[in-house]
Amino acid sequence: MRNMMVRALLACGRPVPALLVALAVVSCGPARNTFPPTCPVPGLVKPLAELTRYRGASRDTRDLVVRARIIDVTGKCSPGDDSSTVATTAQIVVDATRGPAMGSDAVGLPVFIAVIEAGAVLDKTEFDLPVTFAPNIDNARAASKEVRMEIPVTARKSGAAYGIVGGFQLTPAEVAAWRRNNPRQADTAH
Repeated sequence: MRNMMVRALLACGRPVPALLVALAVVSCGPARNTFPPTCPVPGLVKPLAELTRYRGASRDTRDLVVRARIIDVTGKCSPGDDSSTVATTAQIVVDATRGPAMGSDAVGLPVFIAVIEAGAVLDKTEFDLPVTFAPNIDNARAASKEVRMEIPVTARKSGAAYGIVGGFQLTPAEVAAWRRNNPRQADTAH
């Protein structure tokens, strides 16, 4: 940006006062010794990263409505409303496969984004992530809306002390089914 401004000033063909060029160069960018805040680390909780929904109590493939997997939790942060907070913005990306029992071209997947500290949930936002399938295509990718949350920081505790996790808001029966189907991973899942 700075180089473009200087080139634009010099390209006009007339002599440009040195003060004007200096002002153009220093007026862009962050203040001196200003760094972006340290962000929480995004992550997933394994049992909550996969969702399989069936029609009714059947587990027959013909009754599969949707199978989905969270493939990414992204985030960024910026200074908060005051010096004691950092504003985090997080988003979930999901790959979904339509099953034979899905009655339409769209489904809402129950997801959440949470701020955690030492395993405890400090703030959590739950919402439905809409996924739309193109005609005759059984796979789709969807990104959630950006969710903004503020976390407290101090001189001794930066945003890195926190985590951002995303997952599907599973029912207890769905968590139990995941644990039955993934016994080795269930031992290491939190």
